[in-house]
Amino acid sequence: MSKPSLSRAPARQTAKAPERGVDWRRVFAFPNPVNEYAARITAGLVVILAVATLLTGWGWGLVALAAGFWLRVLFGPRISPLALLSVKVLAPAIGRAKLVPGPPKRFAQGIGAALASAAVVLFFMGVQPAAWILLALLIVAASLESLIGFCLGCAIFGFLRRRGFIPADVCEACGDIADRRS
Repeated sequence: MSKPSLSRAPARQTAKAPERGVDWRRVFAFPNPVNEYAARITAGLVVILAVATLLTGWGWGLVALAAGFWLRVLFGPRISPLALLSVKVLAPAIGRAKLVPGPPKRFAQGIGAALASAAVVLFFMGVQPAAWILLALLIVAASLESLIGFCLGCAIFGFLRRRGFIPADVCEACGDIADRRS
């Protein structure tokens, strides 16, 4: 009785083997368009967390806010707890969606990330009054978004786009919206 051979000839590949590696564009993707109602709900949740942080003086609330903004800037609503709650639970309860361009919303999240991060640095450097002023600015901007649907970061994005600081191809759909608001 002969022993079966353990070595086999490699099978001939007929299909292209999948590429290895990570598609970083997909990892750091931001939705376009986005549901404005979900964005407004997220802004409302940010206001609640920011006001609670301001009233308690708890510096780690600033860290939570900054982390949330960075998660939304880098990964869209896929990882941020506040965005997930808004997109998956609260906005669908409204039952309708109002789609708006994503790039201005991502830009606005970036401004929030910068403000919250600066507030964290100032707080832990011992300059709490300056941190609370930045947090108050964040509360004002998030309240405008949440309560009346005015996205301050989106307005800044539109201004920069019209002045040529942001290329038109970054957000082709933004031109129509910017033209309607002007």
